[in-house]
Amino acid sequence: MQITETFIQGLKVVEPKVFGDHRGWFMETYKEESFQKAGIDIPFVQDNQSFSATKGTLRGLHYQLNPKAQTKLVRCTKGAIYDVAVDIRENSPTFGKWFGIELSAENKMQLLIPQGFAHGFMTITDDVEVQYKVDNLYAPACDRGILWNDPAIGIEWPLDITPVLSEKDEKAPLLKDAEHNFTFGENK
Repeated sequence: MQITETFIQGLKVVEPKVFGDHRGWFMETYKEESFQKAGIDIPFVQDNQSFSATKGTLRGLHYQLNPKAQTKLVRCTKGAIYDVAVDIRENSPTFGKWFGIELSAENKMQLLIPQGFAHGFMTITDDVEVQYKVDNLYAPACDRGILWNDPAIGIEWPLDITPVLSEKDEKAPLLKDAEHNFTFGENK
């Protein structure tokens, strides 16, 4: 397993080692010992899975406030997504900056998103399944979001189409108006 830090401190790309032969392939998507050797000690408590039927579906940008903030380990198990994390940690040198990466069933890469980031993805194929681990359970009272196309953030989504959004995501606030309570250096 190879774990690589991105230009945003704490945000990491995880590339599992894939063992294949004429029958198919096998990989470890999470191994506590490997993560600990890379300095990542996250007590994951839940696995989630989502399905999106249509190319251009956009989910996010979501996060939970402290004390129920979530670290996520995200992977795409069917189809492909453009996965995005936005740094919303006050005093961070990369506050408001974003990182995007294609995650797909084919490339098998994962993104480790620490607490203090808003997260979202756009499907770039039809029939997409995404799985992710979290270290805190969903807490409706702490659930927040940021508008997917906030011009101050300037995410370069891969499809030049009007995305398929939930009503909640359509009404999300801009980053400057969003409630967040993360400080750089205090998250996992």
